[in-house]
Amino acid sequence: MLRVLDRNNLVRALKQVQHNKGAAGIDGMTVDELPDFLKQHWPKIRQQLAEGAYQPRPVLRVEIPKPDGRKRKLGIPTVLDRLIQQTIAQIMQEE
Repeated sequence: MLRVLDRNNLVRALKQVQHNKGAAGIDGMTVDELPDFLKQHWPKIRQQLAEGAYQPRPVLRVEIPKPDGRKRKLGIPTVLDRLIQQTIAQIMQEE
């Protein structure tokens, strides 16, 4: 978990999430709002992650049309949860 929470890993993950853009999740926070949010709240979030107490938010369910006219359900996590997922994925892919 120390590697996941390492500052360099976090910065890389933030850049990747910003590059991917994507829609806001259930909380309405955009990718552009994430850096300011992290400046204010990262110490508490980091502590929750380190203690195993962090709880991801529910995903926003949307339906997107398929070429055949049917709809496909899609779950959109919050931008913060995408950042945390990215920090973990980067470490998992190193091994």
